[in-house]
Amino acid sequence: MTLLQTPRLVLRRWREADVAPMTAINSDPEVMRWIRDGSVHEGEEQTRSTIARWEHGWETEGFGLFAVEIRATGELAGFTGLSVPHYLPEVLPAVEIGWRLGRSFWGQGIATEAARAALDFGLTDRGLERIVSIAQVGNEASERIMHKLGMRVERGTFDPTCGRALRIHAIDAPATEDRSP
Repeated sequence: MTLLQTPRLVLRRWREADVAPMTAINSDPEVMRWIRDGSVHEGEEQTRSTIARWEHGWETEGFGLFAVEIRATGELAGFTGLSVPHYLPEVLPAVEIGWRLGRSFWGQGIATEAARAALDFGLTDRGLERIVSIAQVGNEASERIMHKLGMRVERGTFDPTCGRALRIHAIDAPATEDRSP
């Protein structure tokens, strides 16, 4: 089981107990404002299905979205991690880093701390050569996190599922010395 720890957080696989708090996060219109068309999730069954899909990503890709837990309290703050952005075929093949936190966890550096751990996991542990992050134009908070992670804007495009303008950010794995004789 993959588990990452930072000074304040535990990044882990999903549990049944995560469904209710993740449903609350997905039901908050302000949280969902910059996700797809801005619609909120409908309830626990949809969230349960989404979590099952995220867990399936771990099995098929060898990476996925982590549940982000606050170490001090055990609260679920949201998620961060890696996925393949199938909804945006023009960037494929690609692995995307993303995050979503409940509002009570905003503005504390939690998303940056969690995403930095997930980014390192992807580039170092999983040996990915490049990771992208996709933000809707106007989502300045997420773009600040991308900048803090060392990502740079690569180009703009549109989300084919809802027509919203997007900016693609990317980071490459650090170059390693060629040690061949």
